[in-house]
Amino acid sequence: MKLLLVEDDDRVAAALSAVLARHGFEVTHVRSGAEALQALLVGGQEGPGFAVVLLDLGLPDQDGFEVCGRIRRTSSTPVIMVTARADVRSRIHGLNLGADDYVVKPYDMGELLARIHAVSRRTAVEETSPPGERAASRGPDESGTLRLGAVLIELPTRRVSVDGAPVPLTRKEFDLLALLAQRPGVVFRREQIISEVWRTSWEGTGRTLEVHVASLRSKLRQPTLIETVRGVGYRMTARAD
Repeated sequence: MKLLLVEDDDRVAAALSAVLARHGFEVTHVRSGAEALQALLVGGQEGPGFAVVLLDLGLPDQDGFEVCGRIRRTSSTPVIMVTARADVRSRIHGLNLGADDYVVKPYDMGELLARIHAVSRRTAVEETSPPGERAASRGPDESGTLRLGAVLIELPTRRVSVDGAPVPLTRKEFDLLALLAQRPGVVFRREQIISEVWRTSWEGTGRTLEVHVASLRSKLRQPTLIETVRGVGYRMTARAD
């Protein structure tokens, strides 16, 4: 699996590249946003088939958020932001720009490897899905708004409405809905949802997830909007407009 590592600290990049190589990855290291875009795009077309981009945000020539936005406008390659910026606002901004995941330094190497495999698996599922299902995986529009049938989700303001009527959600209910809604049709593992929404491990939290899913189905008056994939997790069934 080919990875593009965008990291301006040569010592960090060398150590990370060595570990990734031992796990079977072929790593291309670049030090700036411009080099990353050049490596990804050759003659206006997607380049040498990178499975994942590991993107640091503190780059010397431009902010990593800007780089992510430019990557997402021209490439479908999954992006994992790997950064010391741990605040929630930065995580939300990165995900809204189109990052597939966000890992805060210092991180556990096992967790980073698991996240790399997770985003590459999701991409493989999308690429082998029928065209209609791939279109359903479209992200929010320029205003950060998602529409799934009668459900309207405004990511920046954290507002949700059904057929124009506002639906009050708790913070975790909204986070769960937003996570699933940004990739309709893609199955999210229970462990992944717990990690993303609750920032903790699966142990002891499974029942909480089930309760939140049931609450969303009830509040949105859409019992089939979130589908249970037995033994795996959940996915959003409606298509994004």
